[in-house]
Amino acid sequence: MLALLSTTQTTRRREWVMALASVRAGPRKVPGPSSAEMRARKRVLTRKHLSTGGPLLLMELAFLLRGVGAQVVWITNQKPTEPYDVVYNLEHKMLDRGVQVISAKGQKAIDTSLKADLVILNTAVAGKWLDAVLKDNVARVLPKVLWWIHEMRGHYFKAEYVKHLPFVAGAMIDSHTTAEYWKNRTRECLGIKMPETYVVHLGNSQELMEVAENSVAKRVLREHVREFLGVRNEDLLFAIINSVSRGKGQDLFLRSFHESLQLIQEKKLQMPSMHAIMVGSDMNAQTKFETELRNFVEEKKIQDRVHFVNKTLNVAPYLASIDVLVQNSQARGECFGRITIEAMAFQLPVLGTAAGGTMEIVVNGTTGWLHPAGKEGVTPLAENIVKMATHVERRLTMGKKGYERVKERFLEHHMSHRIALVLKEVLRKSNSNS
Repeated sequence: MLALLSTTQTTRRREWVMALASVRAGPRKVPGPSSAEMRARKRVLTRKHLSTGGPLLLMELAFLLRGVGAQVVWITNQKPTEPYDVVYNLEHKMLDRGVQVISAKGQKAIDTSLKADLVILNTAVAGKWLDAVLKDNVARVLPKVLWWIHEMRGHYFKAEYVKHLPFVAGAMIDSHTTAEYWKNRTRECLGIKMPETYVVHLGNSQELMEVAENSVAKRVLREHVREFLGVRNEDLLFAIINSVSRGKGQDLFLRSFHESLQLIQEKKLQMPSMHAIMVGSDMNAQTKFETELRNFVEEKKIQDRVHFVNKTLNVAPYLASIDVLVQNSQARGECFGRITIEAMAFQLPVLGTAAGGTMEIVVNGTTGWLHPAGKEGVTPLAENIVKMATHVERRLTMGKKGYERVKERFLEHHMSHRIALVLKEVLRKSNSNS
């Protein structure tokens, strides 16, 4: 039986991500652990903190394992005290696929963990659940834990989160850059050693690829979204598709976009009108950062060029409607950045920060251009925006090269094969430790 342990928050941001997970995830017919191997395992326990794109991966893994005969239990922590439609729909989608759903707090969660053949902790903060719930039983569970880590932010490197890391069967991380960072940071800051660590690059879902490869669907989506935004078909649309937060760099992108408009005016370049779109907005949250973004747009008088779009359950319409994706995550960048490979599937070139997993996805000068993170990246990004806008053939060629790269290494069956190898190895270790 595969048990999924998820923490669900009551904030709007948490709700949206959970809904997104339920829409994207679905049954998979791809290579994975054999039915015989997985039926031989009684339980696998997976834990997920539902605060980022990680829930999509967790649900896909759950349904993959259900598809080969594993029993699955989703253990959810911090359930909202009041009913929420997205939580209800998510849990019932699980139940419809044969995934059991139980609370992370209580004896049933402890019993399930102890009986599991494999425990998958997903995200760094999942470590707090070990002591909080398992308590005296932690030592019995650690030898069969695979810890799936997606974070690169410094505040995750706290003993209360990761003190048990050296004793688990293995860690799975989305990029080589992030894996190396975790290895060095845990040693230098906490004096602990990472367990056997496996790097697993992610892959696009079959559902997304079907839309990306359907020219009629893309054309219809493009026309619909552009009509909604008031953008003409010949206009150029640059987009960031991330939850609005300082770490994702929307503020620096807006500065770059404004600077690119100034460059075009100064050089008197003849080209279609340019627009910027930020998918991931949520003014209901009334965050100081988003207010700053909107104030900047008004101050620079570019309201007719910049479009804020609320958080959405489906990114495909926006990928179909834009011309260039901007991945502007700051500091150490994205652990991987699945939106990047999703954009490349739509034959979009990518302008990304030279940080984190983006450097393992984007081939600089071939599938897009990289620029420095931080304020020093504002002008290079502005210049790259102008180059993308003025060199149509290069932009289209980069998009095609990106699509080819996705087909070579970033599809769902690539990811499932990589994960299958990790699961088999960790299960072998778990059995030998038992």
